Amino acid sequence: MLPEAIRSDVEVLWSYHNMGHALRPCDAGIGLGSHDLGVAIVATDLYHRGMFPHLIFTGANAPTTIERFPQGEAVAYREYAIEHGVPAEAILIDTTAANTEQNLKFSRALLDEHGIEVRSVLLMSRPYQQRRAFATCRKVWPEVDVICYSRPLSLDDYLASIGDTKKVVDMLVGDTQRIDIYAERGFAIPQEMPDKVRAAFERLVAAGYVSRLV
Repeated sequence: MLPEAIRSDVEVLWSYHNMGHALRPCDAGIGLGSHDLGVAIVATDLYHRGMFPHLIFTGANAPTTIERFPQGEAVAYREYAIEHGVPAEAILIDTTAANTEQNLKFSRALLDEHGIEVRSVLLMSRPYQQRRAFATCRKVWPEVDVICYSRPLSLDDYLASIGDTKKVVDMLVGDTQRIDIYAERGFAIPQEMPDKVRAAFERLVAAGYVSRLV
């Protein structure tokens, strides 16, 4: 349950990270590893809807995922997709990426290795990773057309699906901080951040949602 005292600020950050991209078919789909099985769920759904012929899952493990996916993020996602009807031959996996930049670089290398030419990619991530995924892709893979998408859940439904409100808010706050910091460090292109987003971020930091800050 999301505390009412922080609801409006969390909703501001939640909306900010949603890129609002319209779905359309792409040459490949890339599911970015995380603690959220929803990435595999939406990737499976979009494959069956014909949104891409090739599907890459990328991700090793992180402190936030090791308990949920001890076999590794990409492996867990692949297992889910195959169990739900995606042909194994349509899936490539990278089991080594430890961050979003590596997710994209290693996925690109996998596609190249298999002779798959792509001009467009559909990046699937947890909802509040969309903006950072977009900014990172534009930095490290600028020639590709990129669409960002997540499982279409409301904030409350998403929190229920994860089952740990504080973890989600901490990570939402951390992803907001990374928009500026990663651009400054050259990992991503800059993104505009409205004053109301900065203010909401600062209030949530003051309220103690800080475990995922850099």
